[in-house]
Amino acid sequence: MVPPRELQALQPGEPSAVVAARVSAARARAVARQGVANAQLPPQDLAARAVLEPAARTLLERSAERLGWSARSFHRVLRVARTVADLAAAEPIAAAHVAEAIQLRRGLPGASG
Repeated sequence: MVPPRELQALQPGEPSAVVAARVSAARARAVARQGVANAQLPPQDLAARAVLEPAARTLLERSAERLGWSARSFHRVLRVARTVADLAAAEPIAAAHVAEAIQLRRGLPGASG
């Protein structure tokens, strides 16, 4: 949690147009790679389309085991990690992308298993 004093000293964020352009490019990257957005990618296509670096695979598998995820939860986190990597214009999914996807999942109310 960021203390209120620090919040007041934060620099302005990116303009919305810059963020929108990055999101549009990420979606285009996904559609060009697999014909659909990452959210619509079927589970059977994830292994081929969401290629993980070894450290990313280890992090994802250990997190799934430790947190007791269902197959559906595992696939959701993998799709989000693929999207995070697309936003960073990265082809293989790195451990940092998986970590961000896990944090996003854990931050949602009712996001257990």
